[in-house]
Amino acid sequence: MNLYILLQIIISSIVATSVMTLFSYAVSAAAREIYKEPVLLTYVLHKTNINISSKTKVILGWFLHYVIGFLFVLVYHLLWYYEFLEISWTVSILFGVISGIIGIVSWIILFEIIPQKPNIDFKGYYIQLLLAHIIFAVSSFMIYKLFL
Repeated sequence: MNLYILLQIIISSIVATSVMTLFSYAVSAAAREIYKEPVLLTYVLHKTNINISSKTKVILGWFLHYVIGFLFVLVYHLLWYYEFLEISWTVSILFGVISGIIGIVSWIILFEIIPQKPNIDFKGYYIQLLLAHIIFAVSSFMIYKLFL
C-alpha cells in the first residue's frame, strides 16, 4: 500500500467518523439521550476493571472510536480496490447498513459484558446507530472518491 492510498484511507476515515459523530451528537441533543459513541465507549471503559485514569479513559474512548472508523474504511477500500464491489452510492449505503448492523451487535455485546448498562433508550440508540453508520459510509465514499 503506497502513501497516497494510506492518506486516502486515513482522511476518508477521519472525515467520515467526524461526520458520524456530529450526527450522533445532534440526535443526542434532539432526543435528550446519550447516543454519543465516544462517551459510551468511555462509559464502558469506566465499568471495566482497567486501572487507568478517567482522563485516559476519555482519550481512549475517542481514540478507539476513530480507530474503528479507520478499520471500517480500510475494509471498504479493500473491497473496492480488489473490485469485489463497485465504488458507488448504492454500495456505500449497503456498506453503511452492514457496518450499522456490525455496530449494533458490537454494542449489544459490550453492554452485556459490563456490570451496569447505561441509562439510555437502547432501541432509539440502535436506530440512531444504523443511520449514523449509513452517514459514515456515504461520507467515506464521498471523500474516498475525491482521491480517484
